[in-house]
Amino acid sequence: MADGRAERIADFIEPLRVRPGSKVHLERDFDPRYKGGLKKRQGAELLRAGVSLLAEYQDRLAAQDTYGVVLCLQALDAGGKDGTIRHVMSGVNPQGVRVSSFKVPSAEELDHDYLWRYAQRLPARGEIAIFNRSHYEEVLVVRVHPEVLLRQKLPPHGPDPDIWERRFREINHWERYLTDNGFKVVKIFLNLSKEEQRTRFLKRIDLPEKNWKFSAADVRERGRWDDYQHAFSEMLSATSTRWAPWYVVPADRKWFARICAAAVLAHTLMEIDPQYPEVAPEARKDLLVTKRSLEREAPAGAPADPYAARQKKRD
Repeated sequence: MADGRAERIADFIEPLRVRPGSKVHLERDFDPRYKGGLKKRQGAELLRAGVSLLAEYQDRLAAQDTYGVVLCLQALDAGGKDGTIRHVMSGVNPQGVRVSSFKVPSAEELDHDYLWRYAQRLPARGEIAIFNRSHYEEVLVVRVHPEVLLRQKLPPHGPDPDIWERRFREINHWERYLTDNGFKVVKIFLNLSKEEQRTRFLKRIDLPEKNWKFSAADVRERGRWDDYQHAFSEMLSATSTRWAPWYVVPADRKWFARICAAAVLAHTLMEIDPQYPEVAPEARKDLLVTKRSLEREAPAGAPADPYAARQKKRD
């Protein structure tokens, strides 16, 4: 890690990290209203600082062209995934970030293994790929809705009581494979309370400009709240690993959730600590030749190198 900021960020997000090997009971272990002692008026400044830090490290990630990052975002409906992406990634170069949303699988996707469609959206080196919902749908929605599993064309072998443990193992191995090949996997679960979800659903009904976001299916899914809490708890327990940890971000306060998400991603990039490539001596000589040529083109009265002149004035 590069400087004191890294240590402060690591301390800030540590309460959110799911320790590998721990047994998680979501409602008992993580408070959706936790705010780390911060006040909302501090939020805007902290988020700006986080966005600026992300822009700096993303530029270095792209320049080094060695590592990639996969950010998995999971949440229940109205958990704030879209807003988190919009605010946290507002300062980065869009050419270096790709966002993929995973809906109901297509016929083509169902003709492949369950990880196939996610593998198609992995980043190239130097890129950040954000999965708005991710391969963890395969142990969440599919688990809560067994009829979805039946559509996955698995070989007939009768009921498989170990299928979720097997999928947890397969996902862990896949993420380890990605990490070993230079693609860091970081995972955020936006932890929303049942009451806050109810409030957000009502807001989507009450405000005409929010009506388009409302879905009666989301409310029906709310009836399976306890099933999802169990599925999330099992998932967090089984798949938070040293190489691909889970962070449970309190999501009842959107401003705090966005700060946390920015901090988790910044921490990931600072762990990688990408560096700008050094120019070879011969290429450096060519740069200096070009520099002198450009300096000779300066208009009368203008500095030969305006950038260098401004830097010297600041110093």
